[in-house]
Amino acid sequence: MMVRHTAVLAAALVGTAAAEPKDDPLTRPIAVEREATWLAPREPVRVFGDSYLVGFGGLSVALIDTGDGLILIDGALPQGAPAILANVRKLGLDPKHIRYILSTEPHFDHAGGIAALARDTGAMVVASARGAEGLRSGRLAADDPQLGYDSRFPAVVPDLAKVRVMRDGEMLKLGRTSITARATPGHTAGSMSWSWRSCVGMTCKTLVFASSLNPVSADGYRYASPAGQKVVAAFRRSHAAMRIMPCDILITAHADQDGATERFLSRPGACRAYGAASERALERRVATEASR
Repeated sequence: MMVRHTAVLAAALVGTAAAEPKDDPLTRPIAVEREATWLAPREPVRVFGDSYLVGFGGLSVALIDTGDGLILIDGALPQGAPAILANVRKLGLDPKHIRYILSTEPHFDHAGGIAALARDTGAMVVASARGAEGLRSGRLAADDPQLGYDSRFPAVVPDLAKVRVMRDGEMLKLGRTSITARATPGHTAGSMSWSWRSCVGMTCKTLVFASSLNPVSADGYRYASPAGQKVVAAFRRSHAAMRIMPCDILITAHADQDGATERFLSRPGACRAYGAASERALERRVATEASR
């Protein structure tokens, strides 16, 4: 009886250990206090043509089927990576066909899951030069207005994936899709938006996945400081870019940006309105600092 009891106990312990999730450092949860809103579950949805959303209620993740491989834009929080891949599968697509993962900014809420996604798909990561620096370090840059938060995230190290740097206006081609890098700095020095055309029959539309343009910062940061003035000038360049950017459909990195309730916007002038909202927010921030 003792032998049998010991065997049963051992089997139970083995079963318990197998049931416990493994601690994966690349998907280890961060910012758990924001999970309920940022990672609110959403079913994958077609935006237009071969373009989809596979992200969450508060954080957007886009997927493009180019006919010769898939392109993913952004990676949300680290713990969201498995759900992103599950949404890709729900569309009947294979995550192993993801060839590129494009990054809008090196912040944990949009880039935190990129390391795990790159590891699990074998995709190449694409970012601006400054964005690539942040992805490789997993740290905020010294000139980032949010540096005081010291928000770390899993780094995209060489043994996980290659990181390709793209310049403003440079084009990435894969299959039937050409994606253009659109520098939109301010929120971070390396923020990059991405635009491409998608067609249904003879009808084609230009989609824009826009980086965050929110002029926020850690406590104590001043946009009126010499360093802050450089950030203000960067925001101004982004506002000008959004005013003239071809844009039939707008996807924002934060799906709930400016109180939005839709996962994407197809209203005329959506990109101009997005830039204008950022401009007003920046003016309010600068005016608040001046009044102190």
